Amino acid sequence: MLFTFSSCTNTTYIEDDFYDDTITLDELTRSYELWYIDVNQSDANGEIPFMQIAFTISFRNGVLYANNNLSGIGANGNGNGYGIDVGYYDAYGTTLQLDHDIDGVWNFTVEQLAANKLRLYNYATNTSFILYGYQRATFDYDMLFYDNIHYFLQEYEAWEKIYTSQAGAVNDFDQENYLAFLPDGNGDTFLSSVDAPGTSINQLYWDYEGIYEVLDMSGSYQYKALTLDYDYLGNEYFELSVINDETIELYHPYSGTIYRFRGRGYIQYLKENKNGKGLEESRGKLRIKRNNEKFDASKFKKLDT
Repeated sequence: MLFTFSSCTNTTYIEDDFYDDTITLDELTRSYELWYIDVNQSDANGEIPFMQIAFTISFRNGVLYANNNLSGIGANGNGNGYGIDVGYYDAYGTTLQLDHDIDGVWNFTVEQLAANKLRLYNYATNTSFILYGYQRATFDYDMLFYDNIHYFLQEYEAWEKIYTSQAGAVNDFDQENYLAFLPDGNGDTFLSSVDAPGTSINQLYWDYEGIYEVLDMSGSYQYKALTLDYDYLGNEYFELSVINDETIELYHPYSGTIYRFRGRGYIQYLKENKNGKGLEESRGKLRIKRNNEKFDASKFKKLDT
């Protein structure tokens, strides 16, 4: 595989540091079909965006694949679970060279920490990433989806209310017809609008801006607690569940009302450009550390396999 080197290319050399020194780095990267990027254990500061946008990366015969979106995860690209083609890679010694279609060429030194655990380190940015390897057949895409659901909410430009149950008591949130969830550094920002249903996205007037939070609920990993902080108006609490890849349901326990919102303006974080040649990047989201919990390597492995 031939590469054109750019100014961001950095060549480094270290001694072999593999847990299993009977295989080459190329064989090691291909020994697992999916590598989950654990941002909570990684030491990254926004220096290498494509590594912090991706949930998983895969190394297949010189081609680099990534699952950058949660909507449709497992079915994106060719529907084979790898995601979409985002570039090329080469492996020699302990150096892994990633040639990303947008972010260019980056060299990483690789340390194998366990049979399915790698540390990728880039000297130029002093940035490291921790990767866990899985096979597609035993990888729990649903668990990955719900474990990162706050990023799913950011994958649409707006969420339009399409249903309100009749049984609930009247409350202030009944007037809110649109929500948007934006990445904003260490805090996540939401917007709300009372504009009429059917309003064009680019004509929406956002009446309020605040902070939102998504937390786990006991009983099932599929149900989340969503808090919308309306500041002096107080917080609104909901039980959040996902109907499908473009529809969410919010249950308001204080009023007993159920709301459904449909995503509008899907944001694919790496896609073919309009003329069908090459790739272009949409609004970027960088995955950031969310807590200090130690990652459980069995987390995304299907329990029934």
